[in-house]
Amino acid sequence: MPKIKCAIYVRKSTEKGLDMEFNSLHNQEDSCRSYIASQSFNNWEYYKTYTDGGISGGTMERPALQQMLNDIEHGLIQIVVVYKVDRLSRPIMDFHNMIKRFEKYNCDFVSITQAFDTSSSMGKLTLNMLLSFAQFEREVSSERVRDKIRASKAKGLWTGGMPKLGYDIINRKLEINLDEADQVKFIFETYLIVGSLSELSEITRGRNITMKKWTTQTGHIMGGGIFSTSSLNRLLHEKLYIGKIENKRTKQFFDGQHAAIISPELFDAVQQKLSDQNRRKTETTKQSNNLLSGKIFNANGRAFTNQSTTGSDKRYYASPGFYIPAHDAERIATETIVELLDADLSKLPPNTAMSMKQIDFNGLEYLQQRELIKSLIAKIIYANNQMTFFIKPDPAVIRQFATNTINENNTPMDFIIDNNTIIIKRDIVFMKGISSNKYNAGKTGMLTITDNNHLITRAFVIAWRFRKIYEEHGDTKLLAKMEKTSLRNVFKYLNIAYL
Repeated sequence: MPKIKCAIYVRKSTEKGLDMEFNSLHNQEDSCRSYIASQSFNNWEYYKTYTDGGISGGTMERPALQQMLNDIEHGLIQIVVVYKVDRLSRPIMDFHNMIKRFEKYNCDFVSITQAFDTSSSMGKLTLNMLLSFAQFEREVSSERVRDKIRASKAKGLWTGGMPKLGYDIINRKLEINLDEADQVKFIFETYLIVGSLSELSEITRGRNITMKKWTTQTGHIMGGGIFSTSSLNRLLHEKLYIGKIENKRTKQFFDGQHAAIISPELFDAVQQKLSDQNRRKTETTKQSNNLLSGKIFNANGRAFTNQSTTGSDKRYYASPGFYIPAHDAERIATETIVELLDADLSKLPPNTAMSMKQIDFNGLEYLQQRELIKSLIAKIIYANNQMTFFIKPDPAVIRQFATNTINENNTPMDFIIDNNTIIIKRDIVFMKGISSNKYNAGKTGMLTITDNNHLITRAFVIAWRFRKIYEEHGDTKLLAKMEKTSLRNVFKYLNIAYL
C-alpha cells in the first residue's frame, strides 16, 4: 500500500517563550509525531512540520499555513495533524472553509487531543455536527443584520446601496443634488406627456441626461450610462423620490428622513400612466408614439405597422416582408422638414409661406419639433427605394410654432405643389451590416442619395490620402499604424485609390 503523507501544523499566538529550549511549539510537534508513529499500521508517514510562531489564529494570513494549503493543492499531503482544533483556526467560518478545501483535494484532518479525525466515520460525524453549529451561527448573524436594516428603514434611514439620480450620499444620508433633481422632475413630467418609455429614452439622450454617476471610496467612477427603457421604468417606479424608504424583503414603505423631489400627485399620475400602458402591451403594434406612426404606406396603400425588437430597443416600421429602421426614417423626415423650412417658398400662398418662415426649428424644444413634424407630414409613401413626402402646411396649426424672427434662407429645393400639398421625393440607399465608424462618419442604415454621395466623396478623399502616404513610405503596416486603422481598411481604400 502507498504511504500516506502526514503534515503537522503547529501555532502559538504570542512570541513569549519562543526563545526557550523547549516551548509550546516543540510540545505540539512531538505529540503529533508520536501520534503519526502510532498509526504506522495504517501506512501513515511523517512528511513535514509547518510552524507559525507568534501569529494569532484569528487570521488566515499565516505564512506556514498558506504554504501548507498550497502543498495540499499540489497533492503532497494526505492528512493534516494538529494538537488541538484551535491551533488550525479560531474563527469557525475560517475552519469550515479550510475543511471544505481539504475535502476538495482529498486531504483528511486529525486533532490528536480531541475526538476529531475525518479519516474515520465518527470524525466525519463530529465534523458535520460542528458545521451545523457554524451554519446556525451564520444564520443568527444574518438575522441580526436583517433586523438592524429593518429597524433602520422603519426609522426612514438610508441603509446603503447604489446612489440614485437626484441624490448624493453625504455622511450616510441622502441629500438632494439640485441639478439632478431637475432632471428627475423632467423625466416624470415628460413621461406624462409622451406616454412612451422608448420615446422618453430618446429624449433623455437628446438632452444628455444620463444615469447617476458617482465615485466609489476607492476612487473609481461608476455609472453615467444612457437610460434604456428598463432603467427608465425602474426610475419611474422609485418611491424614494416621494420621500419613502422601501424594505424590499417585506414590501413595506416608510417615511424617509430625506427630502422628496417630486409630489405624490405627480408620482401617482405616472403610475397610472404606466399601468395603462402595460394593459395595452398587446396593442403596441397598433398604438404607438413613434414619430411617423400611421403615416408611412407602401405602393399598394397598405400602412406600415410599428415593430420593435426585444431587449435592444430597436424600432421598425414594418410591411409584409420588409422593415424600415424607425430611427433612420425619422431622421430623414426631420432633415426633409428642416430643408423645406430653409427653402425658397415663394411658390406657396403668401400666408402659408410667412407662417413657415416664422418657425425657428432649432430653437424649438424637442417635443415641439416632433409635434411640428407630425402636423406638417400628412403621408409618406415608400416604394422602390424612394420616400415620397406629402406635406400639408395648415397656417392655423403651424402658427403656434411661430416666433418673432424670420428665416431669411431661400435655398433652392425641388418640390411639387398639388392642391395645397407639397410633394417631396427622396431617393434612398440601404447600407446593411456596416457599423458606425470615423470612416463612414457614423452614417449607417438607410441614407438619402445626398448622404450616400457625400460618403462616396469622403471615401475617395480618404483613399487618395492613403495612396499618398503609401507612395511616400511603401509600407502598409506603417500606414495602418499612422492612420490608427486595420490593414483591411488600408487595402480597401488603396484599391479605391488605384482604380
